[in-house]
Amino acid sequence: MVTRALISPFDVIKIRFQLQIERVSSRRPEGKYWGIFQASRRIYSEEGLSAFWKGHIPAQLLSICYGAVQFVSFEFLTEVVHKSTPYDSRTSGVHFFCGGLAACSATVACQPLDTLRTRFAAQGEPKVYSNLRFAVSTMWRFEGPMTFYRGLSPTLVAVFPYAGLQFFFYNVFKELSGPSSTSRDSGGNVRSLICGSGAGMISKTLTYPFDLFKKRLQVGGFENARARFGKVQTYRGLTDCAVQIAKEEGIRGFFKGLSPSLLKAALSTGFTFFWYEFFLNVMRNIKKERRTDDLGEDHRWR
Repeated sequence: MVTRALISPFDVIKIRFQLQIERVSSRRPEGKYWGIFQASRRIYSEEGLSAFWKGHIPAQLLSICYGAVQFVSFEFLTEVVHKSTPYDSRTSGVHFFCGGLAACSATVACQPLDTLRTRFAAQGEPKVYSNLRFAVSTMWRFEGPMTFYRGLSPTLVAVFPYAGLQFFFYNVFKELSGPSSTSRDSGGNVRSLICGSGAGMISKTLTYPFDLFKKRLQVGGFENARARFGKVQTYRGLTDCAVQIAKEEGIRGFFKGLSPSLLKAALSTGFTFFWYEFFLNVMRNIKKERRTDDLGEDHRWR
């Protein structure tokens, strides 16, 4: 929850860049936004400071739901590999496979929240959706239940390698950084933060175009709210989206919003693994202390 609150401004700027058809470039400005600092100033002047946390409630729900499902699935799958196959569940290859499958299960479970988050972050002033309940009821009534799963196909195509590479590089970086610190040593948590940040930036860069496709498809049927931001485009599906972007915006169009996305990925992935390892260590320590207390009780009874 703390991580999501910190990275929200980068997420809003990234989504605005991704949805802009015109070139995002400070050298040849064409659209409404052409750089991180310029976009920050413009959003602040036109929509106020709270605009950087638009869609924050569905984003928080998304973070909690996605993180819970992903890590539960990851632990379950690695345990299955350990018990049912001859493969070592601690290797980077197994982490890639299990991490990718875990992310796919989390994506299917949480896609409606992702779509809502995108809609809220994409809208300007005046707002189309005043609150979460109104957004859900309006989208359900006018666009149908399947609208909450817009962009699911590019998400699933991207999320397996993205999450798989996150777990893969995180494991690689941890092995390269030397032996693990003790659970009570804060150095181990700092190492998790650094390794997670590096893993997040690499995996995001390699799979970024699919994230852009997802965002473009998620705002389909939302064109009226996007009109004041510049040119609006409608796509018939994943293939049509990719072809139109390549034709109208060039290869650079596939990487619009990459710079704020990398900042977000470094913070988000780094802190996700940081807190994940931190709470695992806390739970291990609690278990050890309980075991010690139980042994002490047994000894006194004897």
